[in-house]
Amino acid sequence: MMAISQSSLRVTFFVTIIALALTGLVFIYSASSVYAMELYQDSAFFVKKQLVALILAAIITCILALLPLETLQKVAPIFFLISLGLTCATLIPGIGSVINGSRRWLFLAGFSLQPSELLKSSFILYFASYLDRKPINSARPSKTFLPILIILGICCIILLKQPDFGQAVTLTLSVLLIFFITGGNSKYLLWLSFIFIIGTGILGIAKPYRFRRILIFLDPWKDPQGAGFQIIQSLIAIGSGSWLGTGIAQSKQKFFYLPMQHTDFIFSVIAEETGFIGVSLLISLFLLLLWSGIRLAKHMTTTFGAIACLGFTFLVLLQTVMNICVSTGLVPTKGIGLPFISYGGSSLLGLSILLGSVLNASLEESFSH
Repeated sequence: MMAISQSSLRVTFFVTIIALALTGLVFIYSASSVYAMELYQDSAFFVKKQLVALILAAIITCILALLPLETLQKVAPIFFLISLGLTCATLIPGIGSVINGSRRWLFLAGFSLQPSELLKSSFILYFASYLDRKPINSARPSKTFLPILIILGICCIILLKQPDFGQAVTLTLSVLLIFFITGGNSKYLLWLSFIFIIGTGILGIAKPYRFRRILIFLDPWKDPQGAGFQIIQSLIAIGSGSWLGTGIAQSKQKFFYLPMQHTDFIFSVIAEETGFIGVSLLISLFLLLLWSGIRLAKHMTTTFGAIACLGFTFLVLLQTVMNICVSTGLVPTKGIGLPFISYGGSSLLGLSILLGSVLNASLEESFSH
């Protein structure tokens, strides 16, 4: 079989991301136009804001790609501490803003920022920098990973205080996957996975609202006009799409039937408008990103580049799986968007920081050869 060059993988990786981002613009407009017109008298309100965030994310990616890789590695811990501080600030009354019962946002100069999106990316970069400085001890992998797991635990506690259960789960699963791929002992991985599953179960029933979500997930038709309304409307949208969909911009569920249609449930609108064929193509793009991301990471000669690439790929794919599972009623609802597709500037900015680091490491190796 012919070997694929690093440059070809890099092109595939970034073209796939561009295709996803452009697809996101199309469906953010389609899903939000009615809501935006009702709220702001401008059907393009949300897509304009997303476009500004996308341009800013592209600029950040390019800047980080041009920095010396050594500088990027040195500032990774500083960036992590800043992101952690901003995420903690959301918990302070009067500073953090509460939306839909969650305290996840800061409002700065007229713009909203969700620091947890930056925290995920900065933690992965810190993790990559840490492993680059402290190679894995195959005899005692716990010695390498224990400090990281403690810091991860602190991050998850802060995320759960917001509360942001979905982000905590996504970040933890990403770290466990990296732990396994980078040579973690299978015995330690099994114990960590067991602790994660038990901990997730306990957290799922510890809070009354989470327990209600589980009950509604099991049978949303018990409360079709209340707690089960969201998932029922999502399933109606997906079922209405059939094979070919109703046509782009022809969704009926976006007419105030389906809540959060341009954020958490944008997948349902895409399924309604493009049908099984459309969502299959969308999922194929994410699978192509997974394949090219893992292959690109294997071509990296630096630990920092490989971990950053794997971290970016796993964060995107795990969040994608979680979002689609929520939209299709396979897991209880949680506030987590579809990467590059859902409306949300903070998500784009957070991913752009990781993306710029991956591009930097990849280009650095190409020039060194």
